[in-house]
Amino acid sequence: MTHAMVKGSNVPLDAMAVRAVLRWTPGTGVPDVDASALLLGVGGRVRSDEDFVFYNQPRHPSGLVRRLPKRSLPEGLTDTIEADLTALDPSVDQVVIAASSDGAAFEHVRDLRILLYDAAASGGEPLAVFDVRPETGEETAIICGELYRRGDGWKFRAVGQGYPTGLIGLATAFGISVDESEAVAGPDPTPPAPAFPSAPGPDAQATVQHQQPSYGYPQPAVAPAAPVPGPAYGYPQPASVQPAYGYPQPAAAAAHAPDPNFVLPPQGPQFIRP
Repeated sequence: MTHAMVKGSNVPLDAMAVRAVLRWTPGTGVPDVDASALLLGVGGRVRSDEDFVFYNQPRHPSGLVRRLPKRSLPEGLTDTIEADLTALDPSVDQVVIAASSDGAAFEHVRDLRILLYDAAASGGEPLAVFDVRPETGEETAIICGELYRRGDGWKFRAVGQGYPTGLIGLATAFGISVDESEAVAGPDPTPPAPAFPSAPGPDAQATVQHQQPSYGYPQPAVAPAAPVPGPAYGYPQPASVQPAYGYPQPAAAAAHAPDPNFVLPPQGPQFIRP
């Protein structure tokens, strides 16, 4: 049975591992969307920067939370986070599932929803569905939902809380260390990701749509364009340079060629005193 959820509602989970699928409708002017996950301790903050799973760090070192490649389906584009809840360290109290938009705010994203599946089941109906709607339209990152411990089990809550500061603002709100100066001019855009064993399933047939900028990590420096020398006004110009308007231009080489019929006049005194 699929639970159609509203903002703030929650539902208990019987699944040992879940797959949270973000889905939206692409189109002209619609920004791309990226899924991410944050593993939080009891205090509501990450234990270290490794607890941030996103496109530049798609696998948690434990191998229990990972981001799957994007897929293009008849229903729309999808980006997915998979989590093995029962095997997570007891110090992990929540797994936040978020979405960030690339290039425009979420007011331009159509039909965004999160669908929660039992990862052990092949196909079938989702356990829960939540249509994510931005509150102001200016959000560039949204917490779509959260998986959290309740007693000996886990529950899922529909959240829908947005941030106008993008993925960096979302990450820092939960304790991730971000060096924004390096994000602008650093040399290496892709830090090494933790090892993660390959697994069958959606990965095998997935199609990566694009590679995103690495928020909080060094970006590739763009080599400046070589300056184009301007004309040296008032001086002879090379043949490839535009004329220096308003100033004498260099004469053609043929104008300076010697006249073959030119003869020097006879040499001698120019004035004779009587």
